[in-house]
Amino acid sequence: MAKLGFLSQLNDELDKNFSYDYEINWDKKNHAVELAFLLEAENKDGLAIVDADDVESAENILYEDAVIFYNPQKSSVDAEEYLATIPYSEKGLSKEFIAAFVDFLQETADQGLDDLMDFLEDPEAEEFSAKFDAAAFGEKTAALVETEFFKYPRY
Repeated sequence: MAKLGFLSQLNDELDKNFSYDYEINWDKKNHAVELAFLLEAENKDGLAIVDADDVESAENILYEDAVIFYNPQKSSVDAEEYLATIPYSEKGLSKEFIAAFVDFLQETADQGLDDLMDFLEDPEAEEFSAKFDAAAFGEKTAALVETEFFKYPRY
């Protein structure tokens, strides 16, 4: 039986305080947890948009991005593949850190959706990607008083 550690806490916090569709993927062999989320914007004008896979569509826009939680000593992570990479220690992640992360991710996704809608309305715009302000997140979490930790999941 798996001990879900910070996975359960992250899922609970997302269920309560994150308004977008998401999926959590646990990569046991890589000691990593990937959190993917989906932004959806109406393509009112039916603009033909080409996605990262060179597929053209005039349907509503679905944009997926992901954050990965990883162990710096055990995980192999390509930072270019993710919106953000969040290392965790042997102690895992604290309840307070997870709450601050979900709050910041909600703000990031809200801004990303606004930017996506602006992108759709700007005929000069060539590409879109969401942005995670690592410095602002660092400032938000620097003063946290962490009291309850949840370890990396075990199986």
